[in-house]
Amino acid sequence: MSDYITTFSKRHFKILEPDYDEIDIHDIAHSLSMLTRANGHFPIFYSVGQHCVACAQEALSSGLDGKTALFCLLHDASEGYISDVTRPVKKYIPQYIEIEKRIQDAIYTKFAGKVPDETESKNIAKTDDALLYHEFYALMGERLSDAEPALYSRPVFETEPFLRTEKKYIDMFNRLTMNLI
Repeated sequence: MSDYITTFSKRHFKILEPDYDEIDIHDIAHSLSMLTRANGHFPIFYSVGQHCVACAQEALSSGLDGKTALFCLLHDASEGYISDVTRPVKKYIPQYIEIEKRIQDAIYTKFAGKVPDETESKNIAKTDDALLYHEFYALMGERLSDAEPALYSRPVFETEPFLRTEKKYIDMFNRLTMNLI
């Protein structure tokens, strides 16, 4: 058996050697709409796809540029190919981190033309962490820090049918890449 997965579109994606031709935004949107946030521990199904769309919308609402919003939309796209490992565990698995970065960088390069620079990476992390905080507060009643990060958008933290999320993801991708091509 080879080191690949068969994607929704029937592509054979090689995990250790990501090929740009095998990276498909529809595979990513489909998979992320079916993966749950918080490792399945939220009281409702809330998908990684919903989170990514919310991150892109938050980036735009907070005044970040379209390229950074695209990075925010794509920031968890590698999970569409290799799933995710929770933050407290991930730091102890250096090979996973290396594989995830290789795939994520290939995705960024294919769809945004480059890997985020230091400033863009900080803005992605800030946006991601703000959504994480508000997701946990809205869905679990838990504050992840003493300081509540500002939200400029109005995300809705509820279960959404995966086909709707998949469409929203593709629509946001199309909107953000329209001016990049």
